[in-house]
Amino acid sequence: MTSAARQLPSLRDFRSALIVKPSSLGDIVHTLPAVKAIRDAHPHLKIRWLANTEWTPILQGSPIIDEVIPFPRKTFRGLAGLLRFWNWRRTWMALPREEPEVVLDFQGLFRSGVVSSWRGSPCVIGLSDAREGAGFFYNHTVPVDAGAHAVDRYLELPRALGIPIKPQDITFELTSGAAPAGWSESLFQFIVVHPWSRGEGKSLSNSSLQALCDALAPHTVVLVGMTDDKTRPTGEHIHDWSHRTSLSELIWGMRQAQFCISVDSGPMHIAAAVNPHTLGIHTWSDPRKVGPYPAGVHVWKADRIATRGEFRPDECVTEASVSDQAAKDIGDWVKSRIANG
Repeated sequence: MTSAARQLPSLRDFRSALIVKPSSLGDIVHTLPAVKAIRDAHPHLKIRWLANTEWTPILQGSPIIDEVIPFPRKTFRGLAGLLRFWNWRRTWMALPREEPEVVLDFQGLFRSGVVSSWRGSPCVIGLSDAREGAGFFYNHTVPVDAGAHAVDRYLELPRALGIPIKPQDITFELTSGAAPAGWSESLFQFIVVHPWSRGEGKSLSNSSLQALCDALAPHTVVLVGMTDDKTRPTGEHIHDWSHRTSLSELIWGMRQAQFCISVDSGPMHIAAAVNPHTLGIHTWSDPRKVGPYPAGVHVWKADRIATRGEFRPDECVTEASVSDQAAKDIGDWVKSRIANG
């Protein structure tokens, strides 16, 4: 079914577009500029987005999306999950749409290819870095550089559809979020610290987190995120909001913060999307490919702080955990940025 050479259709010929990008949290954020470009170029399109149920809060209320469709991915696990997935097909095919509809698969995995095909729309478009045989379900494939940053790869799809992309037009239209229940009005100037990640070797150690928080004093520090570790840094300036914020509330807090510090994770990309005063911490991952995308956002990598594009290739392949001294240096750097406006 796939044809890379066949001319892509014009979006002017469609009434609706379905975005298939169920996960992950960071990759959904990375897809937003491509979808905004489509929205801006073709405001007549009704745009729907299929996303894993746990990630839909970051899309609901976004001005570039007309409808968010929950994808109950977690219910499809195991042998019984395969049957539920097949039964879900009937519901999926019966959902309302405006014909003709185009399906844009940004996920590029077997399951997303199957779901895109099941939709029953006449045109399914995907990217050339699709895996697990997903490309078999496409009518058209857009060539991309598999080694490029996710944002740049996803932007190739609207470009292939004839939509010009200017650097100043690349924005991340996330929901505005909402203040957490019980949020104190006294917390009006604070630094958000997100120190934990599910990725192995990405989280700050307890001692480096304490060193970071100590260095940030007397600024108010708000800890966010989730971890199984019960140990928390101590200090009167620290407010522990871990395990206490929804995604919508996390977005709100990161928008309001004087500065955001986050290890490489989905929340890091949220912070970078909503707050230019963000520092991402990369231990073994390559910031050129998976770092915070917006210009001006900074990265700690290999014991120095710079923007994503300023790191040399040899620096990006190093593996260096955040020592206590490095954590202190990060805190001092952030305080100097706040002092200098």
